[in-house]
Amino acid sequence: MEYMIFLGLIGLVFGTIGVASNPSPYFAALGLVVSAAAGCLVLVGLNMSFLSLILFLIYLGGMLVVFAYSAAMAAEPYPEAWGNFSVVFYVMVYLIILLIGFSLLKEVDVMYITGEFSNIYCDLSGVSKMYYTGGWMLLILGWILLITLFVVLELIRVLCMRLGD
Repeated sequence: MEYMIFLGLIGLVFGTIGVASNPSPYFAALGLVVSAAAGCLVLVGLNMSFLSLILFLIYLGGMLVVFAYSAAMAAEPYPEAWGNFSVVFYVMVYLIILLIGFSLLKEVDVMYITGEFSNIYCDLSGVSKMYYTGGWMLLILGWILLITLFVVLELIRVLCMRLGD
């Protein structure tokens, strides 16, 4: 279980570096999806599988809207990929900053707290509470995502009509 959480945290860091270092929205969206999947893997490792599934589905729905919007606004014929010099340079700079921060934090005494997690699955009791208190908010956020999708599609249609003239 600890290996799965460790791999999820490593994926979260590399996905975040992929978002921060890439100027192209196509590859940055891929980094966001990797970060979301890695974060959900960490939640699964902490026995919150239902919350992880809900978070991943909602986040990917939002990412679909963001990707459609960014792809419409920044239509580059040749976007900068992972192998370009500027992207590799930024990845190396972020990795060096990460290693320096890790070496500074390694000297700080870390107190391990044990006994905080029990054998009760955290998301089984939280599912009813989430729908009881946050059901309306979930419905409102779903409608907001749907309206945002229609706005993006309308912007793309207007843009295509102007380019066709």
